[in-house]
Amino acid sequence: MGKQENIKASERFGEAINSAQLAPFREIVAPTFVDHDPAPGQEPGPDGLIMFHETLRAAFPDLSIAVEQMIADEDNVAIAYTISGTHDGQFMGIPPTGRPVKARGMQIARFQNGQMVERWGSSDVLGIMQQIGAFPSPPG
Repeated sequence: MGKQENIKASERFGEAINSAQLAPFREIVAPTFVDHDPAPGQEPGPDGLIMFHETLRAAFPDLSIAVEQMIADEDNVAIAYTISGTHDGQFMGIPPTGRPVKARGMQIARFQNGQMVERWGSSDVLGIMQQIGAFPSPPG
């Protein structure tokens, strides 16, 4: 598999998130998948990603991810993205506020045989927490 196949797999990954239909994760993500930046309590493999995104979707039912930039080589796909949604469910112990959120993040995924085998990533969780009122926003 090569660069174009990895890009297509990354696009399918994003489509699964946006549609809340996460079953394709079982095809896109290898059973031996390693997330180098897992959420607290996230299980390994595709099931861990599915559970994480189900939890995120429960907190933000209208969750959307928009890829702002993508760079790929034969083994890796890196994206810069913006997530947005409305805080209509519990998130990290914070009850729903109805507030909209928007946050940026980055992810690098390594692929092997057309499947995601490793992921490194970071999202602006502090920014999300500030937007839902869990922490004060900085002045300015």
